Amino acid sequence: MPRVSVCVEMVYDDEPFHERVSRAAEAGADAVEFWGWREKDLDRLEDAAAEADVPIVGCVAGGTLTDPDAADDAVETIRESIAMAADLEIPSLIVTTGPDQDGLDRTTQHDAIVDVLSRVAPDAESAGVTLVLEPLNTAVDHPEYYLETSEEGYEIIDEVDSPSVRLLYDVYHQQVTEGNVIQNITANIDRIGHVHVADVPGRHEPGTGELDYANIFEAIEETDYDGYVGCEFSPVGDPDEAMATVLNWR
Repeated sequence: MPRVSVCVEMVYDDEPFHERVSRAAEAGADAVEFWGWREKDLDRLEDAAAEADVPIVGCVAGGTLTDPDAADDAVETIRESIAMAADLEIPSLIVTTGPDQDGLDRTTQHDAIVDVLSRVAPDAESAGVTLVLEPLNTAVDHPEYYLETSEEGYEIIDEVDSPSVRLLYDVYHQQVTEGNVIQNITANIDRIGHVHVADVPGRHEPGTGELDYANIFEAIEETDYDGYVGCEFSPVGDPDEAMATVLNWR
């Protein structure tokens, strides 16, 4: 059965931040994740996770990977995040590419992403941390973002060729961008290190939109995927009820 993580930035956003961890645990989540770490009280967050007896399994690394002139800064930023993740025993770091750069063709930007990830991959391998590269939709939520398709994401991962660099497959974003999510997930499961779920439209909990999440969860379960399925949605109503729906499907 897929293990379920909760992004406490979204699902329990009406609670004080550190109290969201216990709310997620009480709802039955196996783990929690969040976004940026630099502005967080990490000691307090770590204590909250220990008290709730749930691991922290992911957060965002930071950095802009699409600008070759910013490559050194991106490498340093991600290395700092890898060190933090290793210290807190966080197994995955979410890597976003940054914006599509004006004046640069896509090949140049693609190669810049590969360069940065290739430089930090040995650090991730040594630390036991997996970098999960995330495509985002540009049609609704992130109009200036570079990496839209899972196909290009897989190409980047193949070029980097590291066991510590994988794709974050966000079902919501990829349904908006390209659809065909079950075949895409199952055909590429060995390249996927983390999964996010939300329904379309609205980015609300599974069951509120057009996606058949019972079938999606079943398809994931039938693979050898051993990572987490992260709930990254804004609940329409009670967040505990939204989590109960997800947990009943897994």
